[in-house]
Amino acid sequence: MERRDVLRLTAGGLVGLAAVDGAKPAIAAAGQEKPGQENSLQEKSLQEQSAQEKSEADKPDLSLMMFPGNYTWSAAIRMVIASELWGGADLGEIYKVVAALKPDVGNNAAWFEQWSAMARKVTALGDAAQAKGHAQTAAGAYLRAAVYYQVGERLLQPRTEQSQKAFATAVELFKKGMGQVAALSIEAVEVPFEGGKSLPAYFVRSRDAGNAPLPTVVFFDGLDITKELQYFHGVPELARRGLAILIVDIPGTGESIRFRGMPARYDTNVVGTAVVDYLETRADVDKERIGIMGISLGGYYAPRAAAFEPRFKACVSWGAIWDYYAIWKRRVDRAFQGSLSVPGEHIMWVLGVSSLDEALEKLRDWRLAGVAERVKCPYLVTHGERDAQVPLEDAKALFNAIGGADKTMKVFTVEEGGFEHCQGDNITLGITTIADWFSDKLDARRRA
Repeated sequence: MERRDVLRLTAGGLVGLAAVDGAKPAIAAAGQEKPGQENSLQEKSLQEQSAQEKSEADKPDLSLMMFPGNYTWSAAIRMVIASELWGGADLGEIYKVVAALKPDVGNNAAWFEQWSAMARKVTALGDAAQAKGHAQTAAGAYLRAAVYYQVGERLLQPRTEQSQKAFATAVELFKKGMGQVAALSIEAVEVPFEGGKSLPAYFVRSRDAGNAPLPTVVFFDGLDITKELQYFHGVPELARRGLAILIVDIPGTGESIRFRGMPARYDTNVVGTAVVDYLETRADVDKERIGIMGISLGGYYAPRAAAFEPRFKACVSWGAIWDYYAIWKRRVDRAFQGSLSVPGEHIMWVLGVSSLDEALEKLRDWRLAGVAERVKCPYLVTHGERDAQVPLEDAKALFNAIGGADKTMKVFTVEEGGFEHCQGDNITLGITTIADWFSDKLDARRRA
């Protein structure tokens, strides 16, 4: 991302770019100017704008770039580091992989091999602990290994038989480890879907809630994340607040795209209705208190679902998406020279097409204009001030279009942290803000 693009994402940058782009500066007058003062006022305004622009440019870059110059790899490392908070990684293991990768920056095959090697090593630790009867130690190792396998696999394009096997092993390891997670029940479930198919999911709740019907949040993944990785994006924080969570591999993500032949689709309202239908069959779900959230591209999926499914009582976009076609048109036009979380070719695989032209054509309907207006339930969008993937202007457009009166927009600044895409630089700020908001809107402190 060019510096002028970064400046566009800040209030100071917007002022500075008015001068850079040749726009006439706006002059806020306290009263009527006397004749002859206009030029001096304009000059003073331009000087102030120049000083503000310089101040923005001089700010230190606080992004955690473990691989300087490679946004994709650095963003992935931030994600793995954040997962440590909930048992998905260990900093020492991460560091060893990073060190091993330093000579091969940008080589996604090497990325896959090094993460897979660490996953195998940690799996062996789990097996050894299991053989000695140390179930908790084994479970922790299996969960970390699952993350490492999936982090390695997600950047590999094209997918291979080896990468498919690594992903399947990750799911198996997650399921081996999830039964020993302290205080939480994690249940693998299937959500009935179209044509006799089903969507794989995890239903998560606090063990001490017993069988009480809980307010429940549906959690949709994005372009390049999975239900296993999503769990380590703070699902335990939601459960700590008395919420149950259904994490779903919707079409285009996780097992649904890799093993069930279900490419991504724009009409995620169909998925939204399917998951609510499923939740209403469960006695441990309060059917009047169901919310939905989505991360990254899920920031499009979730409001799309809420717009057409009135049984959702609250909705969160963890990172805004307004016009996904426009985002990818820019990326393609720039030959993927920008800030991407995965290789550009990933979009073709996810959509089930064989060319970028086909991908762009299929993305034409992935817009929330005319849809966001139908969202009437309480709504929250969180966005980073310097989100390098999706401009802040898109978040503002989405927020302004939401049809309900109860809506909140939280922009995380550089000063407070959480300024990266989906608060990748401070996941804690992002998920606790969302968890507290859901707790309030779904009245999680009230027992049914």
